[in-house]
Formats: sequence, structure tokens, C-alpha cells
Amino acid sequence: MSRIAYVNGRYLRHAEASVHIEDRGYQFADGIYEVCGIRGGKLMDERLHLERLQRSLRELRMDMPVSLSALKVILREVVRRNRIANGMVYFQVTRGVAPRDHPFPADAQASLVVTAKRLNEARVAVSVARGVDVVTMPDQRWARRDIKSVALLPNVLAKQAAREAGAYEAWLVDREGFVTEGASTNAWIVDREGRLITRPEGPDILSGVTRRVLLQAARAEGVEVVERPFTPEEAKSAREAFISASSAIIIPVVRIDGHPVGNAAPGSTTLRLREAYGRIGELS
Repeated sequence: MSRIAYVNGRYLRHAEASVHIEDRGYQFADGIYEVCGIRGGKLMDERLHLERLQRSLRELRMDMPVSLSALKVILREVVRRNRIANGMVYFQVTRGVAPRDHPFPADAQASLVVTAKRLNEARVAVSVARGVDVVTMPDQRWARRDIKSVALLPNVLAKQAAREAGAYEAWLVDREGFVTEGASTNAWIVDREGRLITRPEGPDILSGVTRRVLLQAARAEGVEVVERPFTPEEAKSAREAFISASSAIIIPVVRIDGHPVGNAAPGSTTLRLREAYGRIGELS
């Protein structure tokens, strides 16, 4: 079956889907995006993703391309047309098409693209069961990481460096020596006292939707939560570590820069929180 995309009012086969060469997303990375997980054909935490989408648009003084109710219909129609039971739906908004010039164009119409794809459940299951490696490297991204911008070149370079080092993810480290987050995930540790530690919200990290739900899940499970920065050295000596993202919820981290975390196996708190997420996360 051909994959189907939505592009500015039309549902098209991927081979036919395209945007204008002067779309500002292509020219300037002048756009934002969201990714919702799909479980059992339903969108995961849709309300939180749409709230973050609207916040990113406000921060960039960008218009919604369609009404919120219309966007909800489009997301579900793309999922339906692609027959996705478990996977992800990606939606991107750019400032639109205009002659190439740095300032905001006066009359451009925002562009909307929506795609969906299946989740490689077997690969995720292996990563959860075995845990993964991460490597640390300097954080070279822009100063507004709280905006979910499509300008992801530093993230791409970090992810590629991690893959070339045989690792699943890169943990980015700021100038003060603290972990900010992963190239495409949020970063967590469980210390020797069983406290869950993750960097607080702010311009240094993206406020992950899965991160927000996991904080609720942890508190509901009676796990003490501490939102503060931590160093790579602290992470290496932690009892557990993991990463979170909408695509896979939680994946245990068992080695950092080749150094084993805990007993180099997925930890009990990590797996407990993964299960708890399923009880708290919203499906719609």
C-alpha cells in the first residue's frame, strides 16, 4: 500500500507530495513540528502535543495553517489512510512560501504537512529488553531549544556521531558540564537513593510531552522526583538511566561513554515507569 501524506489541503501519495522550493521551512528552517505516537490506532497525548504546537507557533509569531478542530480531523485521516495501528504521525507547520528574504513576509500563508509511519515494534522491544548505549558530546544547539523547531542540524550531527560510535543516542553537555538532553530524547537518571532526576524545563531543553507524563507517572508511583541538572559523571555512577520520547516512551540506558550504568541492565524503576505510563498517558 502506498503511503499517503497531507500537504496543504490535499491527500497525496508520497511520490507525488511536495512543497514549493521557496517554502521558508526549506529556505530558513522557519517552521516547527510535532510527533504523536499511535497506539491501537489512537493518538497518544494528543492534547499535550497540540498545546505545545500552539506554544511553539506563538513563540515564532506564526499562524496556525488550519483550525485546531480541522487539524485533529486531518491527523486522524492520515492515520486512517495509512492504516497505522502502532506508529507515529508527524505534522509540520512552516511560515509558508515567499521570495527568499530573512524578515517575516507580510502575506505568506502557513504551510502544513502531515505524514504517518508504522513503528518498528520488534526493534523497540529489543532496545527495551537489552538497554542501549549513549555517548556524551558538547551541546552546540541554539539557545531556544524549548521551541520544537525544524532546525535540527546540530541534533543530526550529534545523532550521526553517536551511531558512528556504536551508540543509540547522544547526550548533549552544556558549557558548565551538565547534561541537557539527548539529540532526540529527554535524559533521566535514578540515583543511588532511588530518586528520579531530570533537568528542569527551560530554554535549554525541549519540554517533552512524554517527559511531562512520566513525571506524573513517577509521582503517582511514589517515586521521588528531583528536577535539576546532572553531570555525565553522576549519570555513570547512578543506579539507572533512561531516555524518553514519544516514539518509544522509555528506553533503558545501560552504558554511557562505554561505562556501565548500575549492573548494565535495564533497571526496575525504569521498567516500572514504562508500565505506569500506559496507565496515565492519554489516548484519543
